Amino acid sequence: MALFERIRGELVDVVEWLDDSRDTLVWRFPRRNNEIKMGARLVVRESQTAVFVNEGVIADHFGPGTYTLETRNLPVLSTLKGWKHGFQSPFKAEVYFVSSRQFTELKWGTQNPVLVRDAEFGAVRVRAFGGFAVRVVDAPLLLRELAGTDPKFRTDEVAGYLRQQVVGRLAGALAGAASETPVLDLATHQQAIGDRLAAVLTTDLSGVGIAVPRFVIENISLPPEVEEALDKRTSMGVVGDLGNYARFQAANALEDAANNPGGGGEGIGLGLGIAAGQQMANALNPQPQPTQQPQAAGPPPLPPRDQWYLGVDGERRGPFDLADLGGQGVTASTLVWKAGMEQWTPARDVPELARLLGGTPPPLPPA
Repeated sequence: MALFERIRGELVDVVEWLDDSRDTLVWRFPRRNNEIKMGARLVVRESQTAVFVNEGVIADHFGPGTYTLETRNLPVLSTLKGWKHGFQSPFKAEVYFVSSRQFTELKWGTQNPVLVRDAEFGAVRVRAFGGFAVRVVDAPLLLRELAGTDPKFRTDEVAGYLRQQVVGRLAGALAGAASETPVLDLATHQQAIGDRLAAVLTTDLSGVGIAVPRFVIENISLPPEVEEALDKRTSMGVVGDLGNYARFQAANALEDAANNPGGGGEGIGLGLGIAAGQQMANALNPQPQPTQQPQAAGPPPLPPRDQWYLGVDGERRGPFDLADLGGQGVTASTLVWKAGMEQWTPARDVPELARLLGGTPPPLPPA
């Protein structure tokens, strides 16, 4: 009986993995020197994949379910070992269980600020941080490219590599978003940026059998000096009328002085009261601003020239300056008019035009 139990202990009847951790990606079944009995039961639970490795070569892999290990459901392993059909001898093989659930406890952050160009502020340095989830979508590929023969491959062993991929893609994503959206509005687009980054990272990590189903940006921040300037701008917008704000401050100062008349001494309280009173008086009765001294006046503008009109053969001509009338053939009987005259008048009756007529004799009296 004891011999039978010892022989039975050398054979593995059930191959399974009960995961009690939250960070194990790959776990190797501890076969040691024991052999897996042909006909043994393989139990693969939801969010698990079992991969059989024979002498360093990946032979078969199984999804969720319960299997009886036989040559007919181990075709690749049967070929590698040279089994004939129906061969039922125990065998040795490494079995790796790969978790395909989401690992959500991964964090990322920008060690150095990312320089983006904003339409309002110009070149701005921004920082960001958040978290992301990963999932194994190709177990054999993960074993080949990352896990290797590690008996217990955890997320912290690949977290640095994943964060490097994230930060490498983040700069381009933030720069592209800032070119379309003002930096101050990036917070409202964090989810869209995260979804876009998740798709890009899934494509990048497809070569190692990993996908990124979720990428979260928790915060995008500006440098402290920029945030301080924005706070001042916001405060100015909240204050609004500076005169009202000054009066409000003066009233608060006066109230504080009234509530603490001693203030460490009567003299100090009296001084505070006087200062507060003066401050309030200045706020309530603002002094008029000194007016600017008028600049020395220049010479007044020249008076406008008179504009003359001529009546020649029943036709009106003009307007003409007084200097131009001399060349218009004005005679003593030529009718003239300018602004201010009641009616057309012969030139001889207008004293201003006497010099234009010169020695022109008056018309002869009737015979």
